[in-house]
Amino acid sequence: MVLVKEKKTEIIDAFKTHARDTGSAEVQIAILTERINQLAGHFKMHKKDHHSRRGLLTLVGTRRKLLTYLKKKDSKKYEEVLNKLHLRK
Repeated sequence: MVLVKEKKTEIIDAFKTHARDTGSAEVQIAILTERINQLAGHFKMHKKDHHSRRGLLTLVGTRRKLLTYLKKKDSKKYEEVLNKLHLRK
């Protein structure tokens, strides 16, 4: 379950904060969210794939940590990212 290069570039362009930004918290959260959504679709077909489910839980935990960091650092950007990605919180 790897993101296609074009899709990843599109996500980076949508969430970058400056011209050469590829690793800011906003970008990382967006990429993780896309991977989580892909895996969610995978599990609809493969219900017993417990090994990949463990990876999914790792991704969700990493995203949660990044969201907590962003909330402490800049709450306005945190709200914007939640709205753009349609995440609950």
